[in-house]
Amino acid sequence: MPQRPLPLNAIHAFIVTARHLNLTRAASELCITQGAVSRKIAALEAWLGFSLFDRHARGLHLTPQGASLLPALQSGYQQMHDAAQQASRQNAVIRLKAPTCAMRWLVPKLVALEKARPELHVSLTTTVDHSSQLDNFDAAILYGSSPRHSVLLFEEALTPVMALSLMPGEPDAVPSLAEMTFLHPTADSRDWQLWLQAQQQPLVMKRNQHFSTMDLAISAAIQGFGVTVADVTLIAEDLAMRRLVAPFAGSVKTGAVYSLIRRPPSVSPPLLDELVAWLCEQP
Repeated sequence: MPQRPLPLNAIHAFIVTARHLNLTRAASELCITQGAVSRKIAALEAWLGFSLFDRHARGLHLTPQGASLLPALQSGYQQMHDAAQQASRQNAVIRLKAPTCAMRWLVPKLVALEKARPELHVSLTTTVDHSSQLDNFDAAILYGSSPRHSVLLFEEALTPVMALSLMPGEPDAVPSLAEMTFLHPTADSRDWQLWLQAQQQPLVMKRNQHFSTMDLAISAAIQGFGVTVADVTLIAEDLAMRRLVAPFAGSVKTGAVYSLIRRPPSVSPPLLDELVAWLCEQP
């Protein structure tokens, strides 16, 4: 004879009602009406063949049989809940937010990580907002100052880069840049000015193009549009593949950093620790 299926929703209603011993509070927690709670309790009592509560003017009381059954049902229901939650968390997508300027560094690292660990899937959202709030994400990469409790990824350090076809005859001579188009990663010229001040060589930038992100300026430089200043970590792969060349030795730190914030381990997907460790390896 086949077993009768357990009425799990009714068991949950019984556990909640037994905790409150009040139909109104139980209904509020379960987000259903008092009548619906009563029907669920009645259905479980019919399945069991005995009463779970005695109804009194001052509220509910567990019957001896209800009180005896309650601990086992609580334990069993909690075990099912914990097992389902753990399985869900292990297969959950890790939601990562990152600024568009970090994509040249971040995407190759994510591709390599998912090849090494196929079960680890990252849902990446790009943004131009540098807010230090996680919102609905499990982790976020930030650009600018380093918030409290964040993890430092790398410091921003700028150097001029250009396509190989634009390399000047004297690659380490600042004046050789004068006739080029200067590509600016921001709406102003502060990054270029910072680098030029460090060289202690004044230079008039005659032709200029401004971009909203460093990634766009780098892409324009790769296509031979001009020369840009770019972070040495972000362009490491472009330099290795000779998509870009850096004619000047050294770089200038801006004071900005790339850092990472994350959810606490108690409320985060278990594989988030592995993602953070991977991103914190040497760039």
